Amino acid sequence: MDYWRRLLKLQEMMKEREAGGALIAPGSNFYYLTGINPLGSLERLFLLLIPAEGEPAIIAPKLYENELSEWEFGRVFLWRDGENPYTIFGKIFAGSIPRKGKVLVDDNMPVGILLKAEFLKNYELGTLNSLLSKLRIIKGGEETRLLKRAAEIVDKVFYALIDEKIEGRSERELAAWIEYLIKSLGADGVSFEPIVASGPNGANPHHRPSDRKILRGDVVVLDYGARYKGYCSDITRTVVIGEPSEEVKRVYETVKEAQERAFQTVRDGIAAGDVDRAARETIVKAGYGEYFTHRTGHGLGLDVHEEPYISLGASTVLREGMVFTIEPGIYLPGKFGIRIEDDVLVKGMGVRLTGAERELMRI
Repeated sequence: MDYWRRLLKLQEMMKEREAGGALIAPGSNFYYLTGINPLGSLERLFLLLIPAEGEPAIIAPKLYENELSEWEFGRVFLWRDGENPYTIFGKIFAGSIPRKGKVLVDDNMPVGILLKAEFLKNYELGTLNSLLSKLRIIKGGEETRLLKRAAEIVDKVFYALIDEKIEGRSERELAAWIEYLIKSLGADGVSFEPIVASGPNGANPHHRPSDRKILRGDVVVLDYGARYKGYCSDITRTVVIGEPSEEVKRVYETVKEAQERAFQTVRDGIAAGDVDRAARETIVKAGYGEYFTHRTGHGLGLDVHEEPYISLGASTVLREGMVFTIEPGIYLPGKFGIRIEDDVLVKGMGVRLTGAERELMRI
């Protein structure tokens, strides 16, 4: 990854905003700019300081000395337990940032850091993520490769699931098995807690797996993702245990058509809202509009939810290199829910990164 180019580009954008510096806590933005993803609860002060002019600096506990020893894009300042890290932070900040003006802050910055760094009271604080999202929204070749690998893992998990008997297992047990399969196939872990929603639980789009046993006749929503070298996938498939009713088949075909029409709408230069509209109009026409209760999709990258958001009226123009989900659904209270979700790359037109079977599977 070209971390140096990303840092330089961010500095250019900061100057355009007339910001003297930026502060970033460990997380996806930190990883995007440094390639470092420190392990631990990080209750100790750990920051990336980027001045608009000059070298970036990392301030970190000495515990991370080995991990930071090969970082080559700026200075590293380590502090030991027993030292006051905010004194060190203040000196470095004063030597890097103008005495007053604007400082941009990572949206995920713990508020405790801002309160303890009293010298920041002299500055106007602004949000950093609006700038970083402009950098992160377009994926480079290596990022696309990692996203594709994460997608391949969740495809394999789906086929492993339908090859096994899931009737009689609890939602919670199946969710744990999904997590095991994802890790066993080489992923770092899951990109979010898997959703297994059976029978009437499927009408809750973000159902938390319960002890409910999966029964014959159930419609089961399986929504899960893998994180591979930091990059996320997200897939949903809906299966039926045994033979589906005519209503289930009708709703499933409506969702599948909505997803396909949205996918066929994807191309470089179209507004994200037009993709949402293609899915939504299909579902409304079939008479289920009130049961499609969420946006059609969201961006994928180092976070499982990021720009661009595929929602009604969204004005973001889709460009080559953007990656996002298309996941329409219909949720009938007290009965069942159906959702079909794929990860899509804009490459002229849309390209599916996930490829698991989208026909209704009877298992």
